[in-house]
Amino acid sequence: QVQELSDWLDSNPYINGCRSYANLHFFLRTCKFDVERAKRKLKTYYQMRAERIEWFDNCDPLLPEIQELLKLGVFLPIDGVEDEHQRKVVVIRTAAHDPKRHTQNNVFKTSKMILDLLLKLEPDNCARGMVAIMDMQGVQLGHAMQLNPKLIKRSVESWTAYPCQPKLLEFTNAPRHVNLFLNTFRVFMSNKIRNRVVVHREGTIVQCKQLPRELGGLGPSYKELAIKWRHLVEQNADFYVEQGKYKSLLN
Repeated sequence: QVQELSDWLDSNPYINGCRSYANLHFFLRTCKFDVERAKRKLKTYYQMRAERIEWFDNCDPLLPEIQELLKLGVFLPIDGVEDEHQRKVVVIRTAAHDPKRHTQNNVFKTSKMILDLLLKLEPDNCARGMVAIMDMQGVQLGHAMQLNPKLIKRSVESWTAYPCQPKLLEFTNAPRHVNLFLNTFRVFMSNKIRNRVVVHREGTIVQCKQLPRELGGLGPSYKELAIKWRHLVEQNADFYVEQGKYKSLLN
């Protein structure tokens, strides 16, 4: 099946996807070894990487704007463990950045850089699906104002374009009027994804001992996780150069 996908990419050079065994096997595995489904996913994924240049071009870990967001810890995978359903857990700190200083596209770019590296380092954990805890602690009107409907639509589409699917999207520390904001997200979600969204004023339903202490777990703090992932991203600068080569050739 991997060879079949590789041959298909050869016959469709405009997709310009990575042909490594590990990459193609990961797409197959997350598509339940349905070759036709994997083809559609590959096509969608590499088209997204070509169209969203603001997220996927010039992914240099040492760019000042990327460094600032890495230090803030806007996207934090939990250390090498999963929840009770064996799904990979990540924390997305939706209000860690300063909306007057950092653009939302750079926040998304930094998050995608960490996600791409996570898929490379922990394919087995990620292939079982992912749980995203959106910690909204400290969210202000300025954060919401950054997310116009077009950007929200692109963000939601990117979730489903990636080979690993979100099995749970949990918003915690949510402000009272959060549903007015989340309703815009829901408009662009499929029914399947919409049914995986839960909202809490505080706490989390995710059962994982290694959750950061800020979420009541026994794991490293947000600051410690941010330091770890900044170093990992910096150490893998060559990976981002290689990743940048793979994107569809748009007309």
